[in-house]
Amino acid sequence: MKKALTLGILSTALAVAGCSDSADRVVGSDLDIGGFGNATMNNHLVHTGQLNAAVELSRKFAAEAPTTINFAFNSAALDASARAALDKQASWIAQYPTVRFRVFGHTDLVGSQGYNKALGLRRARAAVNYLVSRGISRSRLEAVVSFGETQPLIHTETRERRNRRTVTEVSGFLGKRQQFQDGKYALFSYTETITSATEPHELVIIDEQGSDEER
Repeated sequence: MKKALTLGILSTALAVAGCSDSADRVVGSDLDIGGFGNATMNNHLVHTGQLNAAVELSRKFAAEAPTTINFAFNSAALDASARAALDKQASWIAQYPTVRFRVFGHTDLVGSQGYNKALGLRRARAAVNYLVSRGISRSRLEAVVSFGETQPLIHTETRERRNRRTVTEVSGFLGKRQQFQDGKYALFSYTETITSATEPHELVIIDEQGSDEER
């Protein structure tokens, strides 16, 4: 009896010692590696109106499509590289028919501010016109904006191709749609859900012997 009692006390002591390094942890925290918890948190933010759908779409657009195109010096002509990037933009934009976009034009620092503002506007219009030619409604492309030479990526007075650019961004939704979904998933979640729901699926039945039969 005494031996059993001693072993019980020893086992308890070892268990306490083994848990001492995790005494400050939340129960079950070792089971959550972040994926489920982060998804739940994101869903909660959308449902409570704390997550702006336009911001999320902007991030998604920037991650999945080239948002910037570049130009030759003193030119608003679209080269092959620019057209290829705009083709990808158009394909992405076509997936979200109620989302609006804005195109910003930029120049390098060579030339006067007045001239460069006009040049930036011509570049923005060139990008918009190309997107329209690829089937995007002009009503979804909000007023193009020219920043001219005022927002260079590279601060240099010399010719710099990276400064000669247009940038396409998500700007909002058509009509008076709210910028977040009130008690629902964000707009792009609807599109992805519908797409996945219409994909063909195979039904797999496991018989009593454990083999697979596909129908």
